[in-house]
Amino acid sequence: MKNKMVKALVLGLTMSTIMMTGSVATFAEEAEATEETAETEEAEGETADADKEAADKVAALIDGIYVQERTETTDEDCKAAKEAWDALTDEQKALVEGEEASPDYFGLDTGDASKDDPRNADEIGENELLVVSFGTSYNDSRVADIKGIEDALQEAYPDWSVRRAFTAQIIINHVQARDGEVIDNMQQALDRAVENGVKNLVVQPTHLMHGAEYDEMMEVLDSYNDKFESVSVAEPMLGEVGDDATVINEDKAAVAEAIANAAVKDAGYETIDAAAEDGTAFVFMGHGTSHTAKVTYSQMQTQMGELGYKNVFIGTVEGEPEETACEAVIEAVKEAGYKKVVLRPLMVVAGDHAENDMAGAEEDSWKSMFEASGAFESVDTQITGLGSLPEVQQLFVEHTKAAMEK
Repeated sequence: MKNKMVKALVLGLTMSTIMMTGSVATFAEEAEATEETAETEEAEGETADADKEAADKVAALIDGIYVQERTETTDEDCKAAKEAWDALTDEQKALVEGEEASPDYFGLDTGDASKDDPRNADEIGENELLVVSFGTSYNDSRVADIKGIEDALQEAYPDWSVRRAFTAQIIINHVQARDGEVIDNMQQALDRAVENGVKNLVVQPTHLMHGAEYDEMMEVLDSYNDKFESVSVAEPMLGEVGDDATVINEDKAAVAEAIANAAVKDAGYETIDAAAEDGTAFVFMGHGTSHTAKVTYSQMQTQMGELGYKNVFIGTVEGEPEETACEAVIEAVKEAGYKKVVLRPLMVVAGDHAENDMAGAEEDSWKSMFEASGAFESVDTQITGLGSLPEVQQLFVEHTKAAMEK
């Protein structure tokens, strides 16, 4: 009996020891795991901080070149921004955010820049045709719309050297930093012309109208008038503005017919009347402006009516004139009874405004707003700039000819 009690006691002590040892071991393991977790979290925190710091550096560099004025360091700044972007990891690139900076600045695929021609070569000769555009950073649109116009002009006037200038330094910097394509601004292009001994200069703006961009172009050009034997400026796309909404001209008629016919064809209709009978309206979205030339948009609406295009409506991103604001256009289309809508840009290029303001997924895009109204069965978009249309290219050829004959 005594032996049994001793054995039981020994067994109990042994079990207790095992249990205590196990508890200590478990506690040690848990403590070690907790320490490892803390170290991991600290390391992850340090990595996140480093990622944010690297992304913020790139954002600052992008914001630094998102400016309208060229400086002595612009070329270096563009190069530095791209090199810093390329050095980021994919995770870091997603964190890039600044006043203007975002991952899309370098990361958005807008097409093949190598298909473009900056037309900034020397050896110009005595006769230069300088094509002045606001510009676009969307490569495919720049090739189709701006280069399309330039190519048509060069083909029409082989004895003249066609060169390019953009008025938007922000866009010039963007294209240079992202794609390495160097485009002249107005001053650079005019300085190049002077240095190359150009005698006769014809300037063809691709602007829609005699608006703010046209005025800024003329202001720069005025300081170079005495540098050439002759300087002649051609009309912008839609010609003279006119005094009020009733004033239309042949240029507006040509553009109205060209864009309406292209939109009808792309939508799969034989005629614009067939589209109307099917309940389809076409909304052409321009930029809009506070400049007095904003009446041009009202004139284009008048022109559409004169051509019998009752299912065509003119709108603008800026909502100037007021009747061209998105909300006003939606109401106009609703009141006219159309249930299907096709949106298309009334712009030389199909760039950022067309892709985002018109066709974007954001709730304030025109497509989203038309859909949110609940008044339409379908809302489709056509991403095509005016500059790619042969009829518009020919119109610029005619405007240039008139300027050459002045």
